[in-house]
Amino acid sequence: MPSGLIALLDDVAGIAKLAAASIDDVGAAAGKAGAKAAGVVIDDAAVTPKYVTGLSPSRELPIIGKIAVGSIRNKLLLILPIALLLTAFAPWALTPILMLGGTYLCFEGAEKLMEMFGGGHHGEAEETSDDPAHLEKKTVSGAVRTDLILSAEIMVIALNDVADRPLWTQAGVLVVVGLAMTVIVYGAVGLIVKMDDIGLHMAQKPSRLSQTIGRGLVKGMPVIMAALSVIGTFAMLWVGGGIVMHGAHELGLHWPAVPVEHLAHAVAHATGPVGGLLGWLVTALISAVIGVVIGGVVALVLHQVGRLKPGAAH
Repeated sequence: MPSGLIALLDDVAGIAKLAAASIDDVGAAAGKAGAKAAGVVIDDAAVTPKYVTGLSPSRELPIIGKIAVGSIRNKLLLILPIALLLTAFAPWALTPILMLGGTYLCFEGAEKLMEMFGGGHHGEAEETSDDPAHLEKKTVSGAVRTDLILSAEIMVIALNDVADRPLWTQAGVLVVVGLAMTVIVYGAVGLIVKMDDIGLHMAQKPSRLSQTIGRGLVKGMPVIMAALSVIGTFAMLWVGGGIVMHGAHELGLHWPAVPVEHLAHAVAHATGPVGGLLGWLVTALISAVIGVVIGGVVALVLHQVGRLKPGAAH
């Protein structure tokens, strides 16, 4: 009996060590995969603030909270199981699906760009309502729908980095990356949209320095929010265009991905200390142009199809 108990305890200790090593493995892989998805996280953070621009300040954080919950649902209940199933049974389908998502982002960005220049209106913009609850529900729905595409890219980037690991390790990494990225993105967004309230609070402090910083925040945040709204639109375009460009490269169409990569490397090597940033900017700008072209074509086609519907305004 004692020897049997000792053997059992040895087995339990061995299992515990294996579990601890596996957790460390998941953590390390999640950190590495998350770093590779950092660019998309920045784009996600730039896109989101535009959804609360112009809404009641008292509803900003609740709306962001609802979007964050929707983002977690996207990542863990939709993307994660589908990604694991596709990886196991149809890995060839991941790239085309991502490209479809990228095309949708291009379309959304192009529609917003057309609105900025007065050349069109988003399909949902024609519907108006004075009901704040209806407007909030519509805002959250649109944000979660856009988040689905960005979250899918984050998760697929993470998945590609651990594609050779066991299935449960892949699942663990995706869960960790999904939750961490959601907290980072929407925590940052919440801080950004409430920065004017923080500035107002600081402006009421007795310290002259605090008052100066607070007034600066209050005056500057409307400009920053307007800028973020524009950045969010262009983020849709460069992310969407980049997804389509890199997806086409993976499917065997090496133009324009290869020339763009060579140009970015050439700019990076020629510009010294700021080469990394300028190389990235080259890729981002060209991706945005591709996004405008793709999104513009899709928007025009959909608008023409919409005009063919009975009763549609011409």
